[in-house]
Amino acid sequence: MSLASLLDANAAAPALAAHLDGLSPEARRAEALCLSRAHQAKLFEAVDGAQALRVDDMTLEAAPLAGVPWEGLNSLPLFRSFAKVFYRPDDPTAARGERWGYNRTNGLVTTTVGPGYYVAVPHGAKEVLVDYTRTPPKTPVGGPTFLPNDARLSRFVYYGTQDVLRRVSAHVAIGRAMRAGTWLDNWFVLCRA
Repeated sequence: MSLASLLDANAAAPALAAHLDGLSPEARRAEALCLSRAHQAKLFEAVDGAQALRVDDMTLEAAPLAGVPWEGLNSLPLFRSFAKVFYRPDDPTAARGERWGYNRTNGLVTTTVGPGYYVAVPHGAKEVLVDYTRTPPKTPVGGPTFLPNDARLSRFVYYGTQDVLRRVSAHVAIGRAMRAGTWLDNWFVLCRA
C-alpha cells in the first residue's frame, strides 16, 4: 500500500508512521511529496496529537547556522515544490528553545516574493510553530539575502502567517497555515532526507 491508499483507508497515525519509516529514503520522499490537497488535509487531522515534534527534530545535531532542508509539497495550485530550511541559532540561549529558517523556492518566487524567513518554536506539547511574524537576527551560511516579510509580494504570502507542524514519522511532517489565529485552507508535507 502507498501512503495515499493508507489515508484513503483511514489508517491510524501509528500505521502511517510505520509505513513511512519502513521505506527507503527515496521511496519515502516519493510517497510523501505526491500527496493531493485532500490527502494532505486528511493527514494533518490523522496525526493530531499522535507523536511529538520538537524544534530540535528540525535540525538534529547540525552545526549552528548550517541549513537542514526539509523538501516540501504544498496544496497551492502553483509553485507547489519548495523546501523549508531550518538552522540552529549560534546563540546557545536561543538554540534551546527555537530554530530559525527560510523557504527555498525557485528563482522566480525568491526574486518576486522573497525567502520568507521565520522563527520556529514549540507549539503546545507536540507541535512546532513556524512563525513568520518573527524573523531571525542572522541568516544561515550560504542562505539567501534577508528580506522582511512585509516587503514586495512577501506581504501577501508570509506576512502575518504562522504554520503549525505535526510529526507523521521520523522523517516526515505535515503542516497547515494560519493567519491571525484563523486556519487557512493551505497544507504542506515536508520530508527530511
